[in-house]
Amino acid sequence: MKTMMATLLATIGWVTPALAATGAVVKGTSILIILFLGFVALIVVFQFIPGLVLFLSMLKGVFTTSPKKVSVTEEKK
Repeated sequence: MKTMMATLLATIGWVTPALAATGAVVKGTSILIILFLGFVALIVVFQFIPGLVLFLSMLKGVFTTSPKKVSVTEEKK
């Protein structure tokens, strides 16, 4: 048991600096981030267009006058 614990602690002590290393320095933005942001922008644009059409339809309904209703007695005259 003592040998196994010593081996485990030695392995963890040897591997820990490798896990803490930062690796290569990233310069700029990766292509995956650009593609992801482009995809999100497409979703926003494709949701904006139906919302704009709905808003304009609502404005049209608010500002147009409805046709006058003619009663049955007025039609016969």
